[in-house]
Amino acid sequence: MTYNSIFKPGLFARQTIVVTGGGSGIGRCTAHELKALGARLALVGRTPEKLAQVKEELGDPDTFTFAADLREEAEVKAAVDGVLEWGGRIDGLVNNAGGQFPAPLKDISLNGWNAVIRNNMTATFLMSKEVYLRWMEANGGAIVNVGADFELGMPGMGHNGAARAGQANITLTASVEWAHSGVRVNSVIPGFIASSGLDRYPERAHDVLRNVKGKVPLKRHGTESEIAGAIVYLLSPAAAYVTGISLRVDGGLHNNAKSNFYEVPDHDRSTPFNGFPLYRTPKVLE
Repeated sequence: MTYNSIFKPGLFARQTIVVTGGGSGIGRCTAHELKALGARLALVGRTPEKLAQVKEELGDPDTFTFAADLREEAEVKAAVDGVLEWGGRIDGLVNNAGGQFPAPLKDISLNGWNAVIRNNMTATFLMSKEVYLRWMEANGGAIVNVGADFELGMPGMGHNGAARAGQANITLTASVEWAHSGVRVNSVIPGFIASSGLDRYPERAHDVLRNVKGKVPLKRHGTESEIAGAIVYLLSPAAAYVTGISLRVDGGLHNNAKSNFYEVPDHDRSTPFNGFPLYRTPKVLE
């Protein structure tokens, strides 16, 4: 089953692209789209079994997989060593790996705080820095960080809000500091996406996850393909003059998050895009 990308075939031919968190969800979907567009893929994540499953799905024995904890600098260095030994170059990096859990600030332990900060900010810094120093500083490239919308605060997940604010600042800073090397650095900010990651949230969060679409102006959850398409655009030559931006893909949720004087009428006028034939709706939304 071929990924139904809107981008032209062969767009990333002869390019090597690293996708972190490539074993599930948005990372898995993005890997399938990039593969359909001709990229050589290096998938990095924490669980080797998940990476192996995606490699099998892609049907390409040349796909490189490397299991690593990207919060640890030594493991990041080993991962980049492995990619360069295998592929010889890194044209694109998608920093997608991350994780968080719902909790009010008063209930977050220091260990829980540090885990989310390291997952969602430190890992982005370590991977970006290592890839830049080892390849992109001399050869150019594109980096896309997958973040979250923190600008109005993140009540109930303050550790994630803090991490994503830091991640966004890394994007802004690197886009300036690394421009002279021909490196573009951008972010994609997903809204509520109907991805497999939703099934990892505790049951107390399920009603919020199901009902949030009522606040979204487009009145639906987003698809993994809609995030993958934004990532692919920012990696592509079409974005050659785009750097240091945060591209929201959230159905307009950010603009309506604190609206008290207008309620978007219910409608079904927004048609989802889904180019991924292996996609399955998360159980929490069924």
